[in-house]
Amino acid sequence: MILIPTGEMAQYDTEGYPRRFENPELMWEAEMRRARAVLDWPTDGVPTIRPNLGTIFIPAIAGQKYVVQEGQMPWPGEELSREAIRCISNVDVTNSKLLRLALRFYDVHRSYGSDEIVAYHPDTQGIFSIAHLLYGNQIFLDLVDDPEWVCELMNIVLDLHGRVVRIVKSHLGERSNTMIHGHGTPQGVCFPSAGVRISEDTATTVSPKMMEEFVLPYLERAIAPFDGAFVHYCGRHPFLFERLCLSPRVRAIDLGNPEMYDTRWLLEKCAETGTVLFSLVASAEGENWTDYIGRLARLIKETRARLILRPAVFPKTRGDCARMHDLWHDWTC
Repeated sequence: MILIPTGEMAQYDTEGYPRRFENPELMWEAEMRRARAVLDWPTDGVPTIRPNLGTIFIPAIAGQKYVVQEGQMPWPGEELSREAIRCISNVDVTNSKLLRLALRFYDVHRSYGSDEIVAYHPDTQGIFSIAHLLYGNQIFLDLVDDPEWVCELMNIVLDLHGRVVRIVKSHLGERSNTMIHGHGTPQGVCFPSAGVRISEDTATTVSPKMMEEFVLPYLERAIAPFDGAFVHYCGRHPFLFERLCLSPRVRAIDLGNPEMYDTRWLLEKCAETGTVLFSLVASAEGENWTDYIGRLARLIKETRARLILRPAVFPKTRGDCARMHDLWHDWTC
């Protein structure tokens, strides 16, 4: 599959963001403007929208402060103490401001939206990343100095994550093991055997040994109730990529920095396990869009990997995008 963007659209629209953050109607209108551009566009994606509340979505539901500024996505406030984190299990997440904003966004779409445009999950992050946001950089010292506390922290976050995701899915009317996901873009894909998305950016700062103990087991437990997952992370961590591919519950992987990897290696690892690479894929220097998809099509045929491509190089006109779409399918069939 190929998800061709509609021109040079920024991944996140942050103009006037503070007002939109507090107003689900304004948030919905802005997201709909982006999604309408995908209607009748030459792409394999589904037009999608989400309440764009940033990585602080679940930490804020737990009680962490945050900062919303013009032209930026939200930043987390001060980290929480151990005592405050231990109280998270008693938090009534249904009464949190951020969850109410998200659910109101879905209600607006249900009342005024189009059946052709589908709403999907906010940025729910992964267990280790949420723990880092809540507890701060002290988590890296405690991995060595107080591993028992880190395990306690991870279990608290695991419970919190599951509670929030279940409420979101229930409000969207999704079954536990399915979802549509667009990963911050106005084009999504239906996952018939994956009900959750995970973003583990912080995990790329952790060694393979510590990842085996403090990251991967909790990632697997977070996914288990939802059958499978779409997983994203930024940065370079080949061990993490290989381990995600080996997980029977990870259906697709998105890379925030595909240029840090050898593309053939990525596709070979995905092909070995049947994992889908749902991602941007790096272009070569000076490569035009026809050379770009030609090179990737050859790699697909040679490796037999499955790829949902978000192209890094693409034309600007609708006619050329339609040609790109047709060529991609001709060359990869």
